[in-house]
Amino acid sequence: MTGSTPSAEPEATPGPAAEIAAGYAFTGPALDLGALLWDGACLPEHQIRIPLAMLNRHGLVAGATGTGKTKTLQLIAEQLSANGVPVFLADIKGDVSGVSAPGTPNDKVAERARDVAQDWEPAGCPSEFYSLGGIGPGIPVRATVTSFGPVLLSKVLQLNQTQEQSLGLIFHYADAKGLELVDLKDLRAVVAFLVSDRGKAELKGIGGLSTVTAGVILRALTAFEQQGATQFFGEPEFDTSEFLRTGPDGRGVVSVLELPAVQDKPQLFSTFLMWLLADLFNDLPEVGDLDRPKLVFFFDEAHLLFNGASKAFLESITQTVRLIRSKGIGVFFVTQTPKDVPGDVLAQLGNRVQHALRAFTPDDAKALKATVKTFPHSPYDLEELLTGLGTGEAVITVLSEKGAPTPVAATRLRAPRSLMGPVDAAALDQAVKASLLWSRYAEAVDRESAYEKISAEQAAAEAAAEEAARAAEEEKQAKAAARAAPRAPKEDRSLAEQVVGSGLFRSLARSVGTQLGREISRSIFGTARRRR
Repeated sequence: MTGSTPSAEPEATPGPAAEIAAGYAFTGPALDLGALLWDGACLPEHQIRIPLAMLNRHGLVAGATGTGKTKTLQLIAEQLSANGVPVFLADIKGDVSGVSAPGTPNDKVAERARDVAQDWEPAGCPSEFYSLGGIGPGIPVRATVTSFGPVLLSKVLQLNQTQEQSLGLIFHYADAKGLELVDLKDLRAVVAFLVSDRGKAELKGIGGLSTVTAGVILRALTAFEQQGATQFFGEPEFDTSEFLRTGPDGRGVVSVLELPAVQDKPQLFSTFLMWLLADLFNDLPEVGDLDRPKLVFFFDEAHLLFNGASKAFLESITQTVRLIRSKGIGVFFVTQTPKDVPGDVLAQLGNRVQHALRAFTPDDAKALKATVKTFPHSPYDLEELLTGLGTGEAVITVLSEKGAPTPVAATRLRAPRSLMGPVDAAALDQAVKASLLWSRYAEAVDRESAYEKISAEQAAAEAAAEEAARAAEEEKQAKAAARAAPRAPKEDRSLAEQVVGSGLFRSLARSVGTQLGREISRSIFGTARRRR
């Protein structure tokens, strides 16, 4: 909910604390995060807030496991929804679905509300639940292979840079030939064709792609399909503008992507989330600075996105994060330490909520020092403070209404008003089936695309080859039969022809010089004897 401007500073407030509190005295709409902590005391009269208009400047929620990161993103999400801003949440562990239901009053919630001067009332948010390709509860979210693109797909397939470039050439070839890449069998069919005897000539024509590399990609695709990824790609492709909706009462819809069923495939779901963000970036118009974001996107377990990422993939993420602000989209990365996020991306994250860190090992100590260096100068001893924060407490700095960083503020955070835990499985399933989007996206569609076209061409080519082979065989057999058959008797000749061709006639012909021969010859041919 939107907080009000805090009252004048009481005289008892220490000087440094008063200066910190003054940095959060915003005049416009803002989200209430909690109360200022100073010298071990909670000061509820000094509220730590974040301007609503600055939430498209991106942010980071970090901290060790169990320090309250999930509750923080839930707190921010429900206040965004109350202010008419749609929210996207990735629910990897299955415990964020409670944002749709009112919270349960208890002693801990009441105590936290008293500590931070929160007027706590249970309230849920209008919510939609999604799943990747229909695995697990939720409206299926699918993408076509073409829209996913070679860069993101290379990340999932764990291809090296050369193989990634080759995959890009395969996509280019498919586009040029009108071979629609809808699902994975389409892409596999194109690659298999290019390494076949018929397709090798085509392979040479697109340049820079070896048969060996194409074979590597084909094997990677086969392994990917065996992991169950087939269902994530296909149609109907999800329209990401569905995430920008508000409810009938004007509150922003909270879209929860349920990922527990695929949490053992971190590269897949993290890259799929990047596709959602990139698709929004491509579709939305430039809007500049708004008084409130069009959507705030929470990217949980963000370190999974960057582990082993190629240079091209990192460049894609950095560019998307840098430019999507002008589309009215805010992105919050949720992870354990700022070190999990590449420096170029971290530099774009103006709003920071840092929960407690642990320093049990030398690597932990190094990560702690690196985290401290990412904050502005502060009167706190941040190394000591960050290791001593309790659950639901954090060090915060945000962008002011003028875009400048606010002073670092240790904060005891408010309690979410929605349910801090998952909703009942039956209630979740009922909510999914009752959604107007269920009938639109639930049933997969398999139309004619590259696989069907290549299969049809291959069948036609095989049929033509069989027909040619059959014709050749028939011709061969006909010739063989002609050679093997006895000569047919010639047509009956006339009596004269028979006589002329006989040996007797030839003998008589040699005698035509004689009188007797001439007489016989004339008798036979019926010619009259010349008169003298």
